[in-house]
Amino acid sequence: MTEVRTLWRGAATLGEGPAWDPALGILWFVDIKQQHVHRYDPASAEVATWPAPAQIGWVLPSTGGTLLAGLQTGLARFDPETGEFAHLADVEPDLPGNRLNDATVAIDGTVYFGSMDDGENAITGRVHRWDGHDVTSTGIAPVAITNGPGISPDGATLYHVDTLGGVIHAVALDADGTVGEARVFVTIDPADGHPDGVTVDSAGNVWLGLWGGWCARCYAPDGSLLRQVRLPAANVTKIALGGPDLKTAFATTARKGLDEAALAEQPDAGGLFSFDVEIAGQPLTPARMG
Repeated sequence: MTEVRTLWRGAATLGEGPAWDPALGILWFVDIKQQHVHRYDPASAEVATWPAPAQIGWVLPSTGGTLLAGLQTGLARFDPETGEFAHLADVEPDLPGNRLNDATVAIDGTVYFGSMDDGENAITGRVHRWDGHDVTSTGIAPVAITNGPGISPDGATLYHVDTLGGVIHAVALDADGTVGEARVFVTIDPADGHPDGVTVDSAGNVWLGLWGGWCARCYAPDGSLLRQVRLPAANVTKIALGGPDLKTAFATTARKGLDEAALAEQPDAGGLFSFDVEIAGQPLTPARMG
């Protein structure tokens, strides 16, 4: 059995977006519904928190000590020194019922991120690209809830998740952001939960959080299951690989949708957890900032 460590009992409603900051040696993550940015410092085991002005899907380390933030109102520059958010770009202004949900950074600093219907029903979620100046659509077919995306170490494959459809897709990715035809990478049995965020390690293996599945899974590049780690919370949202050697898995979780009986069974739901892995993650490139 893998040893799972409880790092923070913060009762996040919808903990998400863990991102290891290699320059500072800390973990950023968010609570979408409570509109919080969190920073976990392994050296002190303390979590610092900032309020966001809207639902916030993720923050990603950028240059100059600031972070790129994915808000329901668009992309913004977040400065943790002042706590201020500065608007950078609109995203889907014609879809006010959408919000941003998950993101990753390519090796050149380009950010790929997804949107979703906040009501979790309409097929309005899309995958977008931010090059530091403009937001463009990748052209990937819309779904209700996007998750991921994640990018292979060679930059040639982008993985994105149709959470309600129970599918992780893989598409060819060119250096200019052009994507190819989607193929099914992994299908998740609904009895096992719903696929949530994905992270790709340095060997090209895909780590997946399972909403309602009590676990994180690791899939080889050919789609075969390599490992499953059970966590003390049912709603596992995403894994980030960090630590000094990038061999610590950090898992965010959520309390959203759990009734009193479920919360009694999993009192640490919404917490932050960690466990060790054998294969290191990919170091996170600073996100481009306009």
